[in-house]
Amino acid sequence: MTTLLSSLKVTVRPADGSSNPLILRREKLLTKLGQQKILATALVENETHTFYREKWVKDEETGEREKVQVPKKVSPWFYKRNNRYYLEVRSGNKPLELQKGMHAIEVGEEEELVNTIDTIIEAVVAGELDPLLTKGDKPGTKKDKTNGKK
Repeated sequence: MTTLLSSLKVTVRPADGSSNPLILRREKLLTKLGQQKILATALVENETHTFYREKWVKDEETGEREKVQVPKKVSPWFYKRNNRYYLEVRSGNKPLELQKGMHAIEVGEEEELVNTIDTIIEAVVAGELDPLLTKGDKPGTKKDKTNGKK
């Protein structure tokens, strides 16, 4: 039996990158930015776009559960003020503070929304927003259950 096992290459299990909270937040932000890009493209082309999510629904007659698609509300992160468009990058439901006291990016015309979102996506992939995504992860915050005690 040992000859069979010795013919195999045994190695250490590779680390799973999905357990890193920073990578998870970055991927979630990239997903949301992709949705915003679709919304901005629809705005520029004068169309509407509806996002859907899957939901399990029990059929009243047969009693079986089936998966159906239901509309999902996605709020745009961009808005128009004084004939100019502004974009807020959000994490959760709060806008990220990109600079001290500044949360919005001035985009200008609606045609520039997609290019601006592409630039932000490149910045997220490059890791430029990582300090903003990990801002609340300090000892003594609400998420820390031990409050620094051993």
